[in-house]
Amino acid sequence: MKKHPVVWFYVLAFGISWLGWLPIVAGSHGVSPFDSPVFQFLLILPAIGPALAAIIVTWASDGKAGISLLLKPLLQWRVGILWLGIAVVTPALLLVMGKMATQALGLVATSEPQGANIAAIAISVFVMSLLSNPWEEVGWRGFALPRLQKRHNALMATLAVGVLWGLWHLPLFFWTGNPMSDYPFPAWFIGTVAVSFVYTWLYNSAKGSLLVVTLFHILGNTFGVIIAGVSITALAIVYCVVAVLLVAVLGKDNLARRERVCAG
Repeated sequence: MKKHPVVWFYVLAFGISWLGWLPIVAGSHGVSPFDSPVFQFLLILPAIGPALAAIIVTWASDGKAGISLLLKPLLQWRVGILWLGIAVVTPALLLVMGKMATQALGLVATSEPQGANIAAIAISVFVMSLLSNPWEEVGWRGFALPRLQKRHNALMATLAVGVLWGLWHLPLFFWTGNPMSDYPFPAWFIGTVAVSFVYTWLYNSAKGSLLVVTLFHILGNTFGVIIAGVSITALAIVYCVVAVLLVAVLGKDNLARRERVCAG
């Protein structure tokens, strides 16, 4: 693990998470005994999989001290009110732009809950995101990104993290009844890789704060319910345009006005 920490991280992150998802996917297709509700507890594994993988690899190489350094950025809030504000506002702004693009291009919007259900579902999504997204970010941005940025520029590191982050979600597209099973995977995947550039921009600009990127992640999911009528394809287009602008304005080396964050 010491020689290839990033490889081991992804092997474990996929293995742990998919061990939880695949039985649920099988159950959704009527495969016994996984169609029993008792297997729902396995969803804990994808919720903590990336963080658990990062902790295992960090423990193997750096022990307790390394784990403390890995988790500390989750509470790193002294990064300036500007970046906390951007993390809160930007998800809604991107979705509004996606809605405008949906209408302008005449695309079919993703079906959304209607009426009074929106508030209840938004609260549910917020709570679920609050319990799972921080642990995703410990893995993707807390562990993988700074190690990849140590050997590669921010553009290449972001592409690697974005592609693997997108592929990590793949079982959800085969889970019958899951909202993501109705998404067009190519458009969603391209959008996920593209929005990874926004995450990297926030992460590097906020000095490696996982709190900032976690806020962006949680609110992106939550606002996705509140701001209805957004096509996955249109949102992917918006993300791609923003990604290109970030690279053009900030440069491929750091994707920020400051030096990119690298693992020590």
